Amino acid sequence: MSGGVDSSVAAARLVETGYEAVGVTMRVWGRGDETASRFGSCCGSDAVDDARRVAERLGIPYYLLNMAEEFDRAVIAPFTDSYARGRTPVPCVACNSELKFGSLLARARAWDATAVATGHYARVERDARTERFTLLRARDRRKDQSDFLWPLTQAQLAAARFPIGDLTKDEVREHARRLGLVTADKPDSQEICFVPDGDYRGFLRRRDPGVFRPGAIVDVGGHVLGRHAGVANFTVGQRKGLGLAASRPLYVVDLDADAGRVTVGEAADLEQDRLVVTSVNFIAGEAPAAPIRVTARIRHNHEPTAATIRALADGRAEVRFDEPQRAITPGQSCVWYDGDCVVGGGVIEPPGR
Repeated sequence: MSGGVDSSVAAARLVETGYEAVGVTMRVWGRGDETASRFGSCCGSDAVDDARRVAERLGIPYYLLNMAEEFDRAVIAPFTDSYARGRTPVPCVACNSELKFGSLLARARAWDATAVATGHYARVERDARTERFTLLRARDRRKDQSDFLWPLTQAQLAAARFPIGDLTKDEVREHARRLGLVTADKPDSQEICFVPDGDYRGFLRRRDPGVFRPGAIVDVGGHVLGRHAGVANFTVGQRKGLGLAASRPLYVVDLDADAGRVTVGEAADLEQDRLVVTSVNFIAGEAPAAPIRVTARIRHNHEPTAATIRALADGRAEVRFDEPQRAITPGQSCVWYDGDCVVGGGVIEPPGR
């Protein structure tokens, strides 16, 4: 229970269905951490108060679990390392696979609980023919979060419950109002829970100042145009804040942390029709022996588009799009669909490296 309306209604639907539910919030901040008291922060101290009040309203036990060390190791450290390597990470993916359906699921089983339920907008079904579990997009396509869940294993999906995956956001809020839950009209959190006010650069400077090493800004031909204070200040597709005077719009098209180099180009230079992913997970089956057709999503708000996947060695895969895609960003997830079914996904690698 994050203290938001989605997890509140997820808990309510479990109770209404007859499950014996226990409310849990993961305390992911350390002692004295500034994120603990931020208003509206997922799992911050204010959110804990809201979650506790919802649990009381529903008549279920509620626990606050100290998972700060695990969160630091599994989410924050990789987040920092990714930016140091010129990637733009998605910390929610690691939080879901390593914590919510990893260590939290292990603790739940120690309590003799059979499953972990969250307020994700996604669905899980069991294929009667293969007896394997499939991950599906949510009914509310605008709120779908299946792309944050692609690393989940069969064992994790078997123990995952998404009680609001068949509801729209409006229906979730209306359900909360009917029950008189304090979170009914609470605004959605749009931020990374451990990054105050969305200032990831400030967070990285406090966490590890060594992430920011100065280097050169070059054009696609390798000509030096200026200097920068660290590749962690940039992401592929970025236009503003480059510190360059140019007669035409320029965009970040590549980040090479090893060389300390930021490459900029024109809008056309952002277009690519191919990418390679690592850490691949084919959710409901083995890696395909031959290329398969899918629709592919390269960032959370990206509409899935037609592509072909070819499995490679060492847990990698190649994705070729029918039409070039703009600003394919290393570190982001590329997730594949067959209709509503999530085929799998992986982490986008830098081109040519």
